[in-house]
Amino acid sequence: MSSILHTKKIALVDCNSFYVSCERLFNPKIRKKPVVVLSNNDGCIISRSNEAKALGIKMGEPYFKAKDIIVKNKVEVFSSNYSLYGDLSRRVMRTLKRFNSDIEIYSIDEAFLDLSNFPDQDVEKVGKEIRETVLQWTGIPTSIGIAKTKTLSKIANHIAKKKQSGVTSLIGIENLDPVLEKVGINDVWGVGKQLTKFYQKNGIYNAKQLKNKSNSWIKKSSNVLSSRTAMELKGIPCINLETTTTKRKSCVVSRSFGKRVEKFQELKEAVANYCLNASEKIRSESLVAKAITVFVRTSPFQRNFGYYSNAKTVDFPIATNNSIEVVKAAVTTLEDIFKNGYQYQKAGVMLTGLSNANDKTNLFSSEKDEKINSLMRSIDSTNHKYGRSTLSIASAGVQKRWNMKREYSSKIDTADFFSLPKIKAI
Repeated sequence: MSSILHTKKIALVDCNSFYVSCERLFNPKIRKKPVVVLSNNDGCIISRSNEAKALGIKMGEPYFKAKDIIVKNKVEVFSSNYSLYGDLSRRVMRTLKRFNSDIEIYSIDEAFLDLSNFPDQDVEKVGKEIRETVLQWTGIPTSIGIAKTKTLSKIANHIAKKKQSGVTSLIGIENLDPVLEKVGINDVWGVGKQLTKFYQKNGIYNAKQLKNKSNSWIKKSSNVLSSRTAMELKGIPCINLETTTTKRKSCVVSRSFGKRVEKFQELKEAVANYCLNASEKIRSESLVAKAITVFVRTSPFQRNFGYYSNAKTVDFPIATNNSIEVVKAAVTTLEDIFKNGYQYQKAGVMLTGLSNANDKTNLFSSEKDEKINSLMRSIDSTNHKYGRSTLSIASAGVQKRWNMKREYSSKIDTADFFSLPKIKAI
């Protein structure tokens, strides 16, 4: 086989303005308009269309600070809809796996893909095919950068975002210095704010300067990770593709409330809902939990009512992923840490001591346990098919006044048939 085929080729596929793209997918009217998506409780801007970026709206900026620009320029605003984004992300990742199962899902909107089996001269064409397929099958536009290492593929992706084709390959380019010279040191993957300051203090302002810096100086002045980054800029793979997902050790579900909560009943409903969410997550990964921690806190900025924060951990008699048992333990624990007279801003639960459910043999298991497990599977199946909370338990409540503020929600849920947009045939 030709040595060309042995060259490592890593593609970074990045969904463009992912949350915005998800909202646009179901609302064609806003495809050419400036759009922003807000964080939990409509706090900060976490996704912007190119049109919104051109207006000077900054990433992470609090919504109230940008509101004047948003109103003046008729920017479309959406509350975050994570169930929608999660579903579309899974569709994108499944599509990518059709090209190669060796894929590292780096985040909700990014994945590294191994294209080493393709000849050098074909990889850009393959990149374009991947981009067209993802767009056709999911409706989500992407940018794709291809290079010999993960760090260089990040740089290639950065370049691809500014190209009409949306694809950039650095494979086959002998001298990358002219390309790396245009990449600021702060835009290099793995270089954070503090490291950027350190490098700039030592005369390193771009990726080319870091690549050509002595490896011994980098190791002595910084750390092994920085050395790996520099080696990757030279085209030497040092950061492997992580294609296998490790089992999580804990599962946390917490939210800030849309409005302050004072009553125990409302706080109990919130905690019960978080328990249902966490239990469903660990069941989907065939895990059971040994213990649960419940925590609550008030806002540190509301001094009139005083600040209160507390947490308590309890062990389950037997490791479990049974929603009913988890909720029961959480409510009992909440009763111990709840105090009247406070306005609570946030609550959450954390399941810890997670282990493989299939490895657990319980001498005291009974027919009743199997019936409960069957019930949990039925609940998960129904909620997956018809939308989360289609089946719930009484202690989780109905009205959910404590829910996150989502004033600008598009109310689209691809897991809920009745939430899909309606089309009228004339």
